[in-house]
Amino acid sequence: MKFLDLAKRVLQESQKPLSGSEIWQVAKEKGYVDRLETIGKTPEQTLLARLYTSANDPDNPNIKYVGTRPKRFYIPGVTPEESLNFDEEEVLEKEEKVKKIGYKEKDLHQVLAYYIRNHLGAYPKTLNHSKSRKKEFGAWVHPDMVACYFPQNHWKHDVYDLSQLMGDAQIGLYSFELKTHLSFGNLRESFFQAVSNSSWAHQGYLVAAEIKIDRDFLIELERLSNSFGIGVIQLDLEDPDSSEEIFSAEERDFVDWDTVDKLMMNADFREFIARVKNDISSKEVRDEKYDEIKEVEDLIEIFKNKI
Repeated sequence: MKFLDLAKRVLQESQKPLSGSEIWQVAKEKGYVDRLETIGKTPEQTLLARLYTSANDPDNPNIKYVGTRPKRFYIPGVTPEESLNFDEEEVLEKEEKVKKIGYKEKDLHQVLAYYIRNHLGAYPKTLNHSKSRKKEFGAWVHPDMVACYFPQNHWKHDVYDLSQLMGDAQIGLYSFELKTHLSFGNLRESFFQAVSNSSWAHQGYLVAAEIKIDRDFLIELERLSNSFGIGVIQLDLEDPDSSEEIFSAEERDFVDWDTVDKLMMNADFREFIARVKNDISSKEVRDEKYDEIKEVEDLIEIFKNKI
């Protein structure tokens, strides 16, 4: 079975417009995916690409689409006309309400900490928002996690000492906003929360375990990333080492120290700043003073029954 044949069969049986992700899910449930001629590493993305190509081909009347967020595909002459009329915003709201995730945002901190330490080479610190002084607290102030990159771990001592004397030690401060999922329903609020909470750091990131696989959504996510310099990381809960930075963060060559001073309202952040200062001075990073980094096998076990 070819990808488009799979899509047509699902659409014929469903008798209603479906997004690419919905088509793939139904095909998996019915066992059609097992009958594909080839799978590849990213079969769902391959299906989406074939659907978009076919639906935008004026010489191919077999598959068309309605809506935009996301596009929903149907077969002209087969799908009932009445099912093509729906309130797009209402459908989005319903999708967000019924979405069930077996883990919470706080559960993801351990996976992000693992990624930061092993793939960014930095030392992470989770910020507990409840530790902020209430009278100074405001919305969209705290990142969920911060981290520091120490070049002294990678450079020879004389090189590092000279870089400090020349005021170019290349120490990196990172900020992370963490979400369980990203879709059109929460994209703008989540993104601008990341922008607000990360404006002080050398690099800022928006991180999620589930990111909607939809061409229009990814185009908008990339546009926002490019416009504001915020990187996007997708965590892989089944294989944390396969987590990846799907859009790169812009690296700033300065730190907004006024905002850093404001963030000192949070006890965890104060501890982080003091720790970084001590580690720079002593030229010895104390791993145990940052977030504990679990073994990858332990992380996989934690989420085995939650995905």
